Amino acid sequence: MSTFDSTKTRLATLLGDIVNGKIQLPDFQRGWVWDDEHIRSLLVSIARAFPVGAIMLLESGGDAKFKTRPVEGVDLTKVTTNKLEKLILDGQQRLTSLTQVLMFKEPVKTRDSKKKLIERYYYIDIELALLGKENYESAIISIDADRIQRENFGRDVKLDLSTPEKEYENFFFPCNQILDHDAWERGLIKHNIDKFSRYMEFRGQVLEVFKHYDLPVIELSKSNTKEAVCLVFEKVNTGGEPLTVFELMTATYAADNVNLRDEWFGNTQENIEGIQPHLRKQNLLREIQPTEFLQGLTLLNSWEKRKEDINFGKTGKQVTGVTAKREAVLSLPLDAYQRWKQPLIDGYWKAAKFLRQESFFSTNDLPYRTQLVPLAAVMALLGDRWLEHKVYEKIARWFWCGILGELYGGAVETRMALDIQELMDWIEGSDREPSTIRDANFQPMRLETLRTRNSAAYKGISVLLQREGAKDFFWKITIKDLDENDWEERKLDIHHIFPKNWCVKQGIPSSRYDSIINKTPISFKANRTIGAKAPSDYLNLLQNHPNVQLNEEDMNAILVTHYIDPITLRQDDFEGFMLSRQRMILNKIESAMGKPVLISDDSGSNKFEDDEE
Repeated sequence: MSTFDSTKTRLATLLGDIVNGKIQLPDFQRGWVWDDEHIRSLLVSIARAFPVGAIMLLESGGDAKFKTRPVEGVDLTKVTTNKLEKLILDGQQRLTSLTQVLMFKEPVKTRDSKKKLIERYYYIDIELALLGKENYESAIISIDADRIQRENFGRDVKLDLSTPEKEYENFFFPCNQILDHDAWERGLIKHNIDKFSRYMEFRGQVLEVFKHYDLPVIELSKSNTKEAVCLVFEKVNTGGEPLTVFELMTATYAADNVNLRDEWFGNTQENIEGIQPHLRKQNLLREIQPTEFLQGLTLLNSWEKRKEDINFGKTGKQVTGVTAKREAVLSLPLDAYQRWKQPLIDGYWKAAKFLRQESFFSTNDLPYRTQLVPLAAVMALLGDRWLEHKVYEKIARWFWCGILGELYGGAVETRMALDIQELMDWIEGSDREPSTIRDANFQPMRLETLRTRNSAAYKGISVLLQREGAKDFFWKITIKDLDENDWEERKLDIHHIFPKNWCVKQGIPSSRYDSIINKTPISFKANRTIGAKAPSDYLNLLQNHPNVQLNEEDMNAILVTHYIDPITLRQDDFEGFMLSRQRMILNKIESAMGKPVLISDDSGSNKFEDDEE
């Protein structure tokens, strides 16, 4: 059975069905935005019988239910019969413009070339149009809402069409009477019979073209699935910004009287807190996007269905696949959304607590926001079991392998789906490690290429250095134990251990001193003290500062918490320091990933495009 049909439909018929409410818009269609120039160009094209593109409609009444709204300007309260028959998927701008111009007596609300809101009526200069089609561009005009065209900075009237009599006198035809011109003709006969023969030429040459103009129409059957309709819509609407999954799902759920926008953003008037405001109470969850939340829900729903299928004895392709792909999100049933919403909110909350345990303090620290989707979903399934030591260790190892193996950049829906299955199976006793752990690899030479926050591994290693008790050089406080307010107040950031200016004076290239091997979390106060001094000098200044007061042994103990060798640092031995710290960082990476760092023959030749600013 065909899922679509193509035909031609009279323009007047389409516009009549729009005004009567038989053709409407799905609510995910954005508002009408065409400007005055586009509208006049469209009218010229039709007057010249040029093609203006196909219209795509969807037959109503199928599974693809959306909240609907009338085309801009249509008042359904004034319509006696408004049974919805079709939805506009493509051609909204053209059909709305033509409805506004040809069907309504009110001025058209549009914009000028500077995007300023204006109101316009559209007219055709009859005598100019009769000179030939090549003159239509100039013959079809727009005029202010008072129907008076002025010049000389508004002081002089150039054209007055403010009454029907003045339309007859100036011989300008109003476009809002093109499809029903009987009344205008009677008025012309009464007020200016001498021009009637010329008008009849105009009617045959121009008005009849509009009345008999056919538009090609592609009509999708109501048998099409919702996700198919959404995908078709996005393919044909390439001119504007693509719709997000959230916008499409908002229109879908609205058909069942669920306001997804209020559910996500909240509504103070309705006393709805909203998912986003609730998540934002955790600093690390402030940037979670609604589409990511819907992906998490889809993972949970498909994971549950897969489990049910297996329990029922289904095998092979009969078993539901776990997925977070766009098509699956678009087909997420409302009951699944309602069932998993609160568990996933709780899962994100637990994910934030896990991240704090791992020494992530702000969204700037997070290497991948995408990895939080499967993490939150797994937390939703585990409940409080994530706190069990063995379970926690497995989650942490999977998480760090994703970061240090740099596996969660780009399109990661397939990895998300695999991870939630394999991580849960591993936690439940399977001997097979998740593929993210198996795939993760960190090459030693990678450390030398990590120079900016653009890299996930850079962020991850920066956090890893403070994960097990790094203390600030100045405040002597364990960085991990600072609360979020302290983190902001102390102005901790990643700074050079051997200062940049000192390195430059020693002739050390930036490719060496900018490496993460030469960086660590340091407070603003400590960094000011360090300045451009040699390490041997700034360590003495720090130890003897009135607010610090440390002996050499205690200061060395703080350096060790940053995996810094005090001896090479105090000797200003840059190369010795870099070698010893590289070994210590690699040991921490191996410990976090739970696997040895592998050295490949070409590791030194790798180039990562995200490492340079």
